[in-house]
Amino acid sequence: KSNVELREYQAGERVFAIGDQTHAIFHVIFGGVTLQRYAESGDLITIHRAFSNEYFAEASLFADAYHCDAITIEKSQIAAISKTSIVDLMRVDQEFSKMLTAYFARQVQDYRRLIELRSIRSAKDRVLAGLYEGLHRGNIMSFASCLGLSHEATYRALKELVKTGHVIKEGRGHYRLNK
Repeated sequence: KSNVELREYQAGERVFAIGDQTHAIFHVIFGGVTLQRYAESGDLITIHRAFSNEYFAEASLFADAYHCDAITIEKSQIAAISKTSIVDLMRVDQEFSKMLTAYFARQVQDYRRLIELRSIRSAKDRVLAGLYEGLHRGNIMSFASCLGLSHEATYRALKELVKTGHVIKEGRGHYRLNK
């Protein structure tokens, strides 16, 4: 069996489900994926989003089961990389282990920035900060979930930012900073 398996997905398809036995980490060749789960309140929580040339489900290297659902947000091609082959390579290749550890450290830094961004009280300021961080990739629902806001609050904030000239609306669901 190959260490890497390529698969194409349509928008809205499940790559894996919460509780599935872990077997791989994943690399997005093109497209996008959101890692999500539901809170006890029923609210959808976005844990991570991965787009072209990004990895996801790295925590599965040392877990028995996936802790969330991975759902494609657009047509995607994704490589599943055997977790066994990665762990085995980490044991014998010091440079690979160093590179992988550096990658994980950068991810921790990114997550800390996201936590800081989510602490911004004003929806308008949080949306603006999210745009500056380049987090609006994909659709508004995904962007809102990433920011920890409802899509309604995100749309209202975007409308206000367009009105004040901070943001330019380029089309339905497409916004950019007015630099």
